[in-house]
Amino acid sequence: MKLPHVIESQQFTVPLIMELFDRTRTMARVAARGGTRDYAGRIMATLFYRPSTRTRFSFEAAMHRLGGSVLSTEQAREFSSEIEGEQLEDTIRIIATFSDVIVLRHHEDGGAKRAAAVSTVPVVNAGDGSGGQHPTQALLDLYTIYDECGTLDGLSVALIGALDQGRTARSLAYLLAKFERTKLYFVAPPELQIRPDILAYLDDREISYELCTSIERVIPTVDVVYQTRIDRVRLKEKDVDLSAYKIDADVMRRMKPRAIIMHPLPRSVEIDPVVDEDPRAAYFRQARNGLHVRMALLSMLFDEE
Repeated sequence: MKLPHVIESQQFTVPLIMELFDRTRTMARVAARGGTRDYAGRIMATLFYRPSTRTRFSFEAAMHRLGGSVLSTEQAREFSSEIEGEQLEDTIRIIATFSDVIVLRHHEDGGAKRAAAVSTVPVVNAGDGSGGQHPTQALLDLYTIYDECGTLDGLSVALIGALDQGRTARSLAYLLAKFERTKLYFVAPPELQIRPDILAYLDDREISYELCTSIERVIPTVDVVYQTRIDRVRLKEKDVDLSAYKIDADVMRRMKPRAIIMHPLPRSVEIDPVVDEDPRAAYFRQARNGLHVRMALLSMLFDEE
């Protein structure tokens, strides 16, 4: 795999992404027949300092489908030795002696990088901080786009929501920037708009983008709508009309016939449940793809040893 750890989206080259996607298709067939025993004896430790349901279960299901075992803790800030003052680095050093890979969600930006610096086994970033990255979510998002659209070149993508702290949107933007003729629309209230570090990265790679405050103009033109949540309590301007960012039946009527809607989940009010019945709603297929992508990623990490 040529990667000792999975920490950020920037690590992935286009050939490596395509290698991962080829294996993902294989893993979809493996999962459909109930899994494999090829990785029996392997142990994955999931260490989550912040709440998670989909990501943790997805990784744990992936490891079980590969034939391996799981050591798991949730809410590690309260139920690990951190509550007694143990540093993350010491925790990682110990857990690495018990396992073959560590899947970490940490409450600090850069937590996964700190862990990787001392770990003797691969560390996989399952989301760090409130504005860090979530590379495996971005990889499954990218795979969903590839599977649904048939290409990753020449696509226009609208990323919507609280983008300043949106780990998934930030990570996906890094990956989309690797492909040709990409056009990105960042749709958010001004105070929650994407951070300058992402825009500088896009500028360096001559990726076209626009900053928008409403979905109204972009919805008829984009191939992919990537919707995320907006928490009103983070808005200083309390009179912001959040309906300007909501996907409902009227928005669906104005979308391209073959465009898709994605969401990393969980959702709140930003997608009307009526949209679920539209074949362009890809978010539940997206979640299913997470199992197969994570199976592929884990198997590649193990095979590289």
